[in-house]
Amino acid sequence: MTSDITNLESLFRLDFEMNQIQDFDLLLERILREARKVVHADAGSIYVKVDDGRLAIKYAQNDTQQKKLPPGQKLIYSIFSIPINEKSMSGYCALTGKMVNVPDVYHIPRNAPYSYNASYDMISGYKTTSTLTVPLKTTEDKLLGVIQMINATDEAGNWGPFSPKDEFLINHFATNAAIVLQRAYMNRVMILRMIKLSELRDPKETGPHVNRVAGYAVEMYDRWAYHHKIADQEREKFKDAFKIGAMFHDVGKVAISDLILKKPARFTPEEYDIMQRHTLYGADLFGDPQSALDIIARDVALNHHENWDGTGYPGLLDPVSKEPIKDYQGKLLGKKGEEIPLTGRIVAIADVFDALCSKRVYKDPWSKDAALTEIRHLAGTKFDPELVEIFFEILPHIEHIQELYPESGIC
Repeated sequence: MTSDITNLESLFRLDFEMNQIQDFDLLLERILREARKVVHADAGSIYVKVDDGRLAIKYAQNDTQQKKLPPGQKLIYSIFSIPINEKSMSGYCALTGKMVNVPDVYHIPRNAPYSYNASYDMISGYKTTSTLTVPLKTTEDKLLGVIQMINATDEAGNWGPFSPKDEFLINHFATNAAIVLQRAYMNRVMILRMIKLSELRDPKETGPHVNRVAGYAVEMYDRWAYHHKIADQEREKFKDAFKIGAMFHDVGKVAISDLILKKPARFTPEEYDIMQRHTLYGADLFGDPQSALDIIARDVALNHHENWDGTGYPGLLDPVSKEPIKDYQGKLLGKKGEEIPLTGRIVAIADVFDALCSKRVYKDPWSKDAALTEIRHLAGTKFDPELVEIFFEILPHIEHIQELYPESGIC
């Protein structure tokens, strides 16, 4: 009885905590992690329904595999999608809206419409035994995705089947998770609609581009926070606001003339001065901050073109006019080193790397090796050298994000 009360109290607490998360991707990751805790699953995956009517994996977690990695590193999983049909457990769950509890995936009854693809275990070197798959559906019965728990684990660490109690707990959890997930999804849609306005003005500001830059930035911050021993709760809260704030890094370009913004050639000095003002315009959109997100978005928009050695823009601003300060020779007095907010220093690397790897009207994409060489070369001048080292530490995750948000013309 005490255990049941504790479980329910944990669910109520999780409902509250998940409602505080704004970013869709970070919420998916949190939902998967907490669902696994609720039913003591060693591993699990979460899928979302995508436009072509399939299920695409968004996150996978595995405690057994995670323990094999060095401290601070995260598991990288394969990216794939599956059809919504009866042939797989996840597909069947999505198709019918029914929970699927399989005690042993290698001994599924012959009359079951679904089967298990053992190649996943062969590739990963991990043996799946029990699974519990549940749909994520809105109150209007709209399918958002599917969450699958893998290998129920007892107190001694042994794997076994998921119980009826686990079914009850995960079903309650999934119902509430779907509600907050729908809210976060609508939040993401609204953000991408705002980004679409920028894309209409500047073809470089695509949805995949801003998702990649924000993804790189959050992974870099996460590793930086690990090295600097930032508490988990503080780190998770900051990541949530930073992921969204980083998406708005170039939102100020909506105020720049098309004659400059879409010019397929190098800017004149006068045109470059005008283009630099997109940092001021973007920051001004968040000039009366009401939340941590507003502050981060403002700092990112204003500072992501500042350089570590002080040669970037817009530089120091006059406290009254809010205009860039210039010296007697007319040069900007740039911020340098740690005068530049951490968020700006991180997004600077993320944005430049993605720009180098992307096709533009005025250039072909660089090769990945050439882009990485350039990032390394700019450490200590354009970029914070510590953050460059962190970028290379998490390079597999950077490449993974490129796979998550593909786009033609990317190295």
